[in-house]
Amino acid sequence: MLQELHALPTDLPEIGSRDLAALLGGPTLLHLPGDRAPPLFVSVLLHGNEPVGWNAIRSLLADYRQGSGTPRLPRALSLFIGNVSAAAAQVRHLPDQPDYNRIWPGATSRPTPEHAMMRQIVARMRQRGPFASVDIHSNTGCNPHYGCINVLDNRYLHLATLFSRTVVYSTRPHGVQSIAMGRLCPAVTLECGRVGERHGLDHAREYLDACLRLSALPRHPVPSGDLDLFHTVAQVKIPEAVRFGFPPGRADLLLYPELEHLNFRELPRGTALGRVQAPDKVRLEVRDEQGRDVADRYFAIDQGELRLKRPLIPSMLTRDEAAIRQDCLCYIMERYNNRFRRFP
Repeated sequence: MLQELHALPTDLPEIGSRDLAALLGGPTLLHLPGDRAPPLFVSVLLHGNEPVGWNAIRSLLADYRQGSGTPRLPRALSLFIGNVSAAAAQVRHLPDQPDYNRIWPGATSRPTPEHAMMRQIVARMRQRGPFASVDIHSNTGCNPHYGCINVLDNRYLHLATLFSRTVVYSTRPHGVQSIAMGRLCPAVTLECGRVGERHGLDHAREYLDACLRLSALPRHPVPSGDLDLFHTVAQVKIPEAVRFGFPPGRADLLLYPELEHLNFRELPRGTALGRVQAPDKVRLEVRDEQGRDVADRYFAIDQGELRLKRPLIPSMLTRDEAAIRQDCLCYIMERYNNRFRRFP
């Protein structure tokens, strides 16, 4: 399934994400030379409806290209262009496909040919000894631009804060690119705001350019004033059996439309997220870092509303019902007190 190239296809930087499947035929790992080695590894379009990474890359390649030849890059680049068939349909993934960012080594889901493809990519990059890894995404709710890391290490933190002072540390979900690549090199996932926002594209492009120009990642601590570090402690899902929606619809759980504006805010105990129409059916699935169901720790139905039982900080809340169904309702975070800690 994986196509591996060592030269830039003609006119590739001019091709939009919807047309990549017709040009490339499938997922593609592209290696380009640069003035410095080892390569920066970048993955884009792991979700077909998030073109920000591809648009940032094509802009970058166009700027570095000399005439019609291969771009002269400051550092070698290994680029994985992921789910091009989903990109053609402008969806996260096709109905018969797994989520391309849940099937990397370490995934606990049922093996598929796509799982094998991701193992092949990691094996290729292990041979190349990458300098760093960057996975680029958009999201559907109102979230700031932020970086996600899975290892508490100063190099990973510097890689993330090069993008944003807001950094999220997490160890789940399993099977994501950054956890797999984080075993080879410093790795970060970029969340570049809503799909289609120009600022997200420009920010990602500037960040990639900066990464290609780095000679090394510092090992000294990030100054505390330059970092807002959050720790993801649980993932919240709505079970398939629970019908949900937003007003004026009818469902077991009607979420309040303003909930997506609560992301990265410290919410007090008692905050309401929605109106419960069927109390006997509505129970969220909340898994902590050890995979334990901790829903009763965080949520309760009180006076017909779904309310918080304790203060918390959410991320990734959205009004996109498809995104909620395919991924999750949100993540629960807490501030990570790193004031007196020096990471390795």
